[in-house]
Amino acid sequence: MCGIYLSNLPLTEENLKGKLRSVAHRGPDFTGIFQLDGLSFGHTRLSILDLDKRSNQPMIHEDYILVFNGEIYNYKTLKKELVELGHVFTTEGDSEVLLKSYKQWGKALLPKLNGMFAFSIYDKRNNEIFSARDRLGVKPFYYSWDNGTFEICSQINPLAENKTIDGEAIAIYLQTGYIPSPWSIFREVKKLKPGFSMLINLDENEIAFDQYWELKKVKTTNLSYEEAKNELHTLLKDAVKIRLQSDVPYGSFLSGGIDSALVSSIANKVENGNLKTFTIGFDNPEYDESTLSHTFSTIIGSTHQQTLCSAKDLIDLLPVFFKIYGEPFADSSAIPSLLLNKSTKPHVTVALSGDGGDESFLGYNHFEWLSKVNLFLQIPYLVRKFLARLLPMQWLGKRGQGIKNIMSYKNNDNFIEGIFTGFGQLLLKQKSLNWLEEFKQFKFLSKNPIQRAADLNIKLWLENDSNVKVDRASMAFGVEVRSPFLDYRVIEFARTLPISYRFYQGKRKRILRDILSEYIPEEIFDAPKKGFGIPLAQWMRNELKEDVILNLNDDFLNSIEGLNSKMVKKFMQLHFRNKGDYSTYLWRVYVLSKWFTNNNYFEKK
Repeated sequence: MCGIYLSNLPLTEENLKGKLRSVAHRGPDFTGIFQLDGLSFGHTRLSILDLDKRSNQPMIHEDYILVFNGEIYNYKTLKKELVELGHVFTTEGDSEVLLKSYKQWGKALLPKLNGMFAFSIYDKRNNEIFSARDRLGVKPFYYSWDNGTFEICSQINPLAENKTIDGEAIAIYLQTGYIPSPWSIFREVKKLKPGFSMLINLDENEIAFDQYWELKKVKTTNLSYEEAKNELHTLLKDAVKIRLQSDVPYGSFLSGGIDSALVSSIANKVENGNLKTFTIGFDNPEYDESTLSHTFSTIIGSTHQQTLCSAKDLIDLLPVFFKIYGEPFADSSAIPSLLLNKSTKPHVTVALSGDGGDESFLGYNHFEWLSKVNLFLQIPYLVRKFLARLLPMQWLGKRGQGIKNIMSYKNNDNFIEGIFTGFGQLLLKQKSLNWLEEFKQFKFLSKNPIQRAADLNIKLWLENDSNVKVDRASMAFGVEVRSPFLDYRVIEFARTLPISYRFYQGKRKRILRDILSEYIPEEIFDAPKKGFGIPLAQWMRNELKEDVILNLNDDFLNSIEGLNSKMVKKFMQLHFRNKGDYSTYLWRVYVLSKWFTNNNYFEKK
């Protein structure tokens, strides 16, 4: 993992070093800069493969210069192919393989890559810059473009000078809790979309984009369940194995969940019982899974490291949380993620994780909701809409508003969109979903609404929430996290599986459970998942209450165009009086306010 920077701004060497300081945490082992032909290259390195200085970046080979963040997991296979084509290598890492792959194949190298990456290559002969981002957006890529002047960076902070805030991005954030690609918090800064490349022609001052990967229309496999299970198991073994390539200490995160248990079980077998596993436990039993993870480690035989944490440990990380994400980001599970990486760093630099399993193998609650709501939505829309208005709220119980919302959805796709843009009361005076046109492809890839929900889960939430959360939390403490479930081969294979192979008679992640049962008895791992959460509602009534009141003042609330400030104040009153849990809504606005004040975009009056 690393931080990259590239620009044709007229920067002095000191200016360039200043740009890199704000992403130095991404690469604490070495900072490299290089300037040529009016271009400034910067790189901060977290050394994983080939620890020798010969693999430092910017990497220069003949007329090519590379800045690269990420890992190419199949680099040894590519290297062998390149050697057969006559290429000679002077390093043992994946950076030189990537650089010479581009020299050999040009943009045709992208379908060959299996990895997580964001990179830029300057081709001096053609006077152009070729950039690309991995298929699932595991690694970040920000850029600005202004009539031929450009900046590229791994995080947004070095690009923030003299930029204007994008009101549409804020509206999207208030609906989702994050800002998805291609938007950013600034109008002039964009994110390169996952699965895309970008070509800058420096002679013509032109920029062009090309998509090299996308989810395809579903073609269901003819494999039997047992055949599919065996093929998936083989694929996961390989996805784990290639992610264990490292020249620094490595291990695996192990929670009480199925996904991390399966990844750790496979990895420990690959490592012949020598794998190190890590978890954090909490003094609040409602959120603690450490006992179960310890049981898992005992069964699979890993060397387990458990760190017991308190609520204070989490709260102490709030300043890091508000700083490290760069943009407003309201996934509160990022805070325990920061703590997990902080506690793991003293022991290893690379950690496997189970991220991505829920999206492909239907592990979230909303897949179950959709299976139940599907039949209900067959009732004609006008009938449901009439009933929603007619039925008194008190007849419907505490879930009344949610039930009324469901009754008002026109079809499954509207319900699916609602999963990711919020139920119940809204934070906006007017909610517009026009931005979802960017992700409309999910409607056409499968006839099954559960698969359509999974596809939007991948393209919207996984790429822009989960992957962002993990990248920033791990990079904050110099840890590289690798998830086998994010191997594009696993994603593609999972989508060919019938829904019943993944979700059957109320059992989510059926096929993963059956594979895991070969390592851990099902009666042990079948405990309810607690999630990786924090007592947010309690915090906002106690430890954070004073700061929430201070930040969510009238001046700030009224400064956010389109925000329903009256509703926010009502939520605050009800939540503080313990008349309901409105912490998710309040946290979203609170995080936004902290971003404004921490970045000096709003001065308290």
